[in-house]
Order: sequence, then structure tokens, then C-alpha cells
Amino acid sequence: MKYLNEYRDPELVKQYLEEIQKKVKRPWTIMEVCGGQTHSLVKNGILELLPKEITMVHGPGCPVCVTPLNLIDKAIYLAEEKNVILCSYGDMLRVPGSERSLLESKANGADIRILYSPLEAVKVAKENPDREIVFFAVGFETTAPANALSVLHAKRAGLENYSILASHVLVPPAIAALMSDPESIVQGFLAAGHVCTIMGLDEYYPLVEEFQIPIVVTGFEPVDLLQGILMTVKQLEEGQSMLENQYTRMVTKEGNANAKDVIYQVFDITDRMWRGMDVIPSSGYQVKKELQQYDANIKFDVTIEEAPEHAECIAGDIMKGLKKPFECSQFGKKCKPSNPLGAPMVSSEGACAAYYNYSGETELAEA
Repeated sequence: MKYLNEYRDPELVKQYLEEIQKKVKRPWTIMEVCGGQTHSLVKNGILELLPKEITMVHGPGCPVCVTPLNLIDKAIYLAEEKNVILCSYGDMLRVPGSERSLLESKANGADIRILYSPLEAVKVAKENPDREIVFFAVGFETTAPANALSVLHAKRAGLENYSILASHVLVPPAIAALMSDPESIVQGFLAAGHVCTIMGLDEYYPLVEEFQIPIVVTGFEPVDLLQGILMTVKQLEEGQSMLENQYTRMVTKEGNANAKDVIYQVFDITDRMWRGMDVIPSSGYQVKKELQQYDANIKFDVTIEEAPEHAECIAGDIMKGLKKPFECSQFGKKCKPSNPLGAPMVSSEGACAAYYNYSGETELAEA
């Protein structure tokens, strides 16, 4: 398959590993921002193949993982107490709220539906005119166009029973927050290629300038990631700080103009709470005031306080790159995909789930 098999070529992987080994002279800590990158690194054994000088740490690039507890609790409240039909992606249903998950709420009788697209939720709204339909709109910039489009479709169809519970988060402000943290150990970033496919590159130049760090936009296959790591190591070893685009087959400087236009028709930028971290200024999307009839936060005026994380969960430190999943005392013990203490053990993009499913650390933890 074009753009797939060639980026999994074992010979190319070997070549890039050899080039990285030749280039690296000092220890460096590099963060891959996206959970999809994390899963590829762990699943393909790349972390074990890299030279010992390179430490890869795992960022907050899993939207399900950073969705605040109180928003999950609010979604559960709407489904249980307001009798809405609550729709969302499958990963979101298994993430623990303060008392239970959406999946547990569904098992108790709430009308909660797993969908693949918010446009399906608009269809549900058309088919159920006597019920309120809420789509739990979670994601980074990549899912924002589809969620925004669902609002425009609902408006065009004159639907008054459709709204979205928005929990959109944005990558560049998260990078800025991580680099502003005095505890940060990150010296370079692999940025998420799919986000830049939508948004382009312009938002990353100021980050490189302000924090004097290399940022390399990459894809998700083994060759993509190794080429991105090599590009980052070259910059670090040569004392450079630049934005580079490894994912040129998909990412342009301008991004997708049509997708951005749809986003800006529906959303404004707002401060956003990131689960396990803190409120990050200007790091999320909220529905515009002129479209507030489609904003579930406005439509259902419910205030639910933020609850504390599980006392034994270190998800925040993992998503900041300060710790690895296996450094959690409950990894593979109390905390497993079947019984997660925190969100990164649930999501298909969560770092803890990646280590649990694909690394040898699980056997060590359970031993």
C-alpha cells in the first residue's frame, strides 16, 4: 500500500537506527506529543532499539486521556438525569469518571450510544425529535472539523434537539505549558502529523523561537518516527532549534483551509482544563455564543465540580513526560485496561495502555 508498506520497511528502519547511533553523542530527552506516535513506538519495539542516549517520553496527546473528570461526570448526569441520548466515540465510554464510567452508566440503563462520527448523531436527532441528543465532542484539532460540521448540519436542518458537549484541546498551547513547567525535562518534540494536516505549521514557529527547542512534525509509521528522531537529534547535537516537517506527504505549511474555515465558523478559543495537568490558557475550543443553542454546556446549565484523581494514579506525571507508565506502583496490578485507575490505561492512544498491551513491562509488573 502506498505510504504504508514503505514506511514499515525493515531495511529503512535499520538504516535510520544506524544513522541515529552515529549522530548521537550526548543524552537527549525527546517527547512525542501524540498517543498514536506512542503506540507505534511501543508496539514496534522502537524504544528498545534506540541508542541508550535517547530517552523518549510520552506527551499529553491523547484527547480522551485529558478530558476532565467533571465533563465525564456531566455527560453521565445528562444521560441519567436529563434523559438525553448521549453519543460519543467508543474510547470515551470506558474512561472512569469520579464514580463510574459512561459504559457503566449505559449498563445501568442510560441511553448512551457509541458512534463513529458526530454526523451520525445528527441523524439520531432527526430520528428522535422528542428526545435531546448530545454528542460528547472530544478531540484535538483533528476531530474539530467533523464536530463543527455536525453543528452546521443541525442548524441547516432546523434541529432544536441537538447539541455538543465540547471538550476540544489544542496541541501548541500544551507544548508551551509543558516547556514553561520548571520540572520539564523535554529537549525536543515530535509533533503530531495529523493535527498539522488540519492546522498547518504556523502555530509552531513561535514555540521554537520562544523556547529554543527543535520541533519535528512526523507521521506514525516506524520509518516516520525514526526519521523524525534523527532530524531532532541532528538539531540537538548541532545546537539548532528549528521547525521541520518530516510528514511532507501529508502536511503543508497552510494546512487544510476548508477544515479550518469550518472550525472557525463554530468554535472560539477558550481556556481549557486538562485532566491530570491544569487549566492551560487558550488551549481549547468552545461553541460560539451565536450558536449557543447547540452548546450542551449552555443548554443544560449544570455545574459539576472537578473531582480529584485516584490517589494512586500518576497519569499527570506520565503525560508531562516526568515518568513512564511502568513507574506507577499500580501499573499492571490494580490498574489494567479491564479496571483502569486513570484514563491513559483506557484509550487506544493512552501511554499506559500501549505499555500494558505491547511492552514486556506488564509481565514484570504482574510478577
